[in-house]
Amino acid sequence: TLLSLTGENGRMHSFDLERIGSGLVVSQSRDEIERALAAGAAVITAPPGTGKTTFVPPLAANALPSGRILVTQPRRVAVRAAARRIAELDGSPLGGPSGFTVRGERLVSRDTRIETVTPGVLLRRLLTDPGLDGVAAVVLDEVHERTVDGDLLLGMLSEVRALRDDLVLVAMSATLDAEPVARLLDAPIVAIGSVLHPLEISYAPAVSARIGARGVERAFLDHLASLAVREQAAAAHDALVFVPSARDVDEVVRRIRDLSGDVEALPLHGRLTAAAQDRATPGRQPGDPPRIVVSTALAESSLTVPGVRLVV
Repeated sequence: TLLSLTGENGRMHSFDLERIGSGLVVSQSRDEIERALAAGAAVITAPPGTGKTTFVPPLAANALPSGRILVTQPRRVAVRAAARRIAELDGSPLGGPSGFTVRGERLVSRDTRIETVTPGVLLRRLLTDPGLDGVAAVVLDEVHERTVDGDLLLGMLSEVRALRDDLVLVAMSATLDAEPVARLLDAPIVAIGSVLHPLEISYAPAVSARIGARGVERAFLDHLASLAVREQAAAAHDALVFVPSARDVDEVVRRIRDLSGDVEALPLHGRLTAAAQDRATPGRQPGDPPRIVVSTALAESSLTVPGVRLVV
């Protein structure tokens, strides 16, 4: 197993934590997290945007001499986004030291040290390999999103640790009630604060009704699209617009595209192909036009869209 996780020179890949953690609040707690990892388990609470998903898995990989680090994300789009972000900051190709596995798609190699997966993928792996041979640590991210798969994983992994005292287990969340999970895992709690930024809130109600007999009214979607275009132009930053359903996402995107050719309107919802979802989740590249990402609740949790400073 060790051979399958080494590079061509036979040495384990080392992540550049200074580069990956640059500007991330979570990196300020590096020593405390390392002490918790050395104890075998940790519960990490940190607000959104502090960088826990990006920084903790590479930190665990460097702290552990061998074995793969498995990281769970509750949604496939978040799995791909997290793996891609770590690879970008590491300066390595996706599928190299950082890879991922979701249902129907796997991008890993013999060099992969961090493999990001959905809870369902990890559950199936546990059923076929209860000891998780070759795995050094499991990082359960966004555990506050209480699901059957997620809760089952917590229970099963706590039993695996009873058989394998070398397996490191980390639970992370932005809004977790940490005490019960810490007791279950017999783990210390690492609480990470957040840097506060100025927040300006304004209201722009529509003249028409928002909801009708058939759901969200077309006139309200017109208002939402024109508001997003106007406010994005005034703010000169990328925007994120939330609507209830995939149908509403597609309708608002179409309206924004009709209203303005100066911005790139991108949909984000669960019905899209992986390529279309991945188009919306990375930050805007140099030379690209400003972006308005229109999303369902998919982007409310477990996913950070870089570059956004305006939310409608």
